[in-house]
Amino acid sequence: MNSSSTIIASSGVFQIEYLKETQDKDFEGLIRVSKSLEKNYGSHSVLTKNTITKYFNHPESIPFIARFREDIIGYIIGIPLEALAQEPWVRTEENYGKKNTIYTYAFVIKEDFRKNGYAKILKKVFLSKAEKLNQIEYVTGHVIKGISENFTGNIEVINKVENWQGTGKQFEYYRRKLD
Repeated sequence: MNSSSTIIASSGVFQIEYLKETQDKDFEGLIRVSKSLEKNYGSHSVLTKNTITKYFNHPESIPFIARFREDIIGYIIGIPLEALAQEPWVRTEENYGKKNTIYTYAFVIKEDFRKNGYAKILKKVFLSKAEKLNQIEYVTGHVIKGISENFTGNIEVINKVENWQGTGKQFEYYRRKLD
């Protein structure tokens, strides 16, 4: 195993791990996966050792990685809204301070592994673990305009950001009530 993690789900060559702490051996695979974001979102979307340590090892983060034949093919990171207090937008979120909402900071699957169910499984495992760990009622996040229409469940678009992180793309901030 390449990290300090616990295998949460496994089926043949595919597995999902809950990361307790990233190790040096994880960096290359996580950076490689994040490079799939660069074309659409710019070079600042590519992870570095510093950003991996900051977001994956944050004491309140809930990070998962997906592996296919031991190679990292995706990741998802959630964090309680309250841990993002330095972000101006988070203090206007109606659930801020209620400790009932997880913000999905990042959710990435390598392009070759999309549309085959791996992303769906990773998201399901993440939501299940987040609910158990934090007793959450909601999951939120910023996604490119129109993506939230594909989500299942009780989804509400809270607001829109015209130029997300300088990408020139419109993003939506959504909230999903968990069942």
